[in-house]
Amino acid sequence: MQNIDAIKSELKLLDEVGVKLFHALSSDVPNSSEFGYFLMHYEQWYSKALSVIKQLTPDRFNDFTILYKNDKRKEITYSSYTLSDALQGVARSSEYGHNFKPKSALLKLGQQRNMIAACYERLDSKLYDIRVVLQSEIFDAEIETAKQLLKNSHIRAAGAICGVVLEAHLSEVAKNHNIPIKKKAPTISDFNDSLKDVIYDVVQWRFIQRLGDIRNYCVHNKEREPTKDEVSDLIYGAEKIIKTIF
Repeated sequence: MQNIDAIKSELKLLDEVGVKLFHALSSDVPNSSEFGYFLMHYEQWYSKALSVIKQLTPDRFNDFTILYKNDKRKEITYSSYTLSDALQGVARSSEYGHNFKPKSALLKLGQQRNMIAACYERLDSKLYDIRVVLQSEIFDAEIETAKQLLKNSHIRAAGAICGVVLEAHLSEVAKNHNIPIKKKAPTISDFNDSLKDVIYDVVQWRFIQRLGDIRNYCVHNKEREPTKDEVSDLIYGAEKIIKTIF
């Protein structure tokens, strides 16, 4: 359970900063040191919090981001005033018939903090602990096995194992985000195509596509022989993907 304990510790620190940000924003004095704390630290807090939401409660990802910025709004109202507005110091909005202050986004920040608290509660779920920790440990163990196989020059076997890990992880990512996969037996390429432009951009897509090509060299005898360097790229590439894309 060490992984879960580490995440809980990070969440606790994240919540502590969230409390400070909440009090700073509630000061209602734009030029004060309290409000300065909000301006200096909110963006960093938001980036970390967004990563947590994306990993632990992906179904709330859009809800979390729209509290920060709402590109689809037609006008600024109390309900559509966001934390991005507060950061920009949107305070005089007579053109909209309202008088807003950065403090108007306080409720939005409170909602974001509540979502982070929900992530902590989810980690306390034994079922979640069992599924996530076991899956993480299995993937880590298989990656380590692949590294040992490569070290002993079992190049194809090492690549095949990493291919399975990468495919299984991309399948989980698709499930987490409710992204349908049409094929009955999808490959890395199928998952990658479905996740492109939804979970990651074309640069990441190309990176994963290359890993999938290397995996194919390892499992199909009719293809050319994979090189040791290529399989090393596959191993460390797969390890990076399972640690950064959720």
